[in-house]
Amino acid sequence: MSTIPETLRGRLLVATPPLVDPNFDRSVVLMLEHGEEGALGIILNRPTEATLSAVLPDWQSHASAPGVVFSGGPVAPEAVIALARGGAGTDEGWVPVLDDVGSVDVGQEPADLGFPIDALRVFVGYAGWGPGQLEGELEEQAWFVVPTLPSDPFSGQPENLWRDVLRRQRGRVAMFAHYPPDPTTN
Repeated sequence: MSTIPETLRGRLLVATPPLVDPNFDRSVVLMLEHGEEGALGIILNRPTEATLSAVLPDWQSHASAPGVVFSGGPVAPEAVIALARGGAGTDEGWVPVLDDVGSVDVGQEPADLGFPIDALRVFVGYAGWGPGQLEGELEEQAWFVVPTLPSDPFSGQPENLWRDVLRRQRGRVAMFAHYPPDPTTN
């Protein structure tokens, strides 16, 4: 039985293959909140076709490539969560997550934030777990829990993020980076 840290905030959950739920198959989730009341995270590697310039044109100049809106998860698809790099040390429209990465309020104008934004990614929806639900999934080994690099939320190749995150791990976990999308064709 593995021990689960008190909080997974700021850590990555990497789906173990094959995860049966298509919402999370080969997903990489950045944990934003985790506690007794449940957990909340955003899937980092699900770009949509919607361009940020069409949805939030004032924020487009800050967007990290590929400059599209991402699907953060199946819960509350109308909810908007934006991650940015650059607001560390401020309280204005900024909630820290990891080092200089945090959520930023895109309801404001970028110039009104009072700090420069080095990178930005916008997500609609999120991944959510009720009390004890995520812990149960971790006990079932549905997820690898791994450290987050500050560059992970802004990867220029989100389609490779699952494999890239696994590849940089040590030991047995790194081997899963080579797991085929369809093991029956192997």
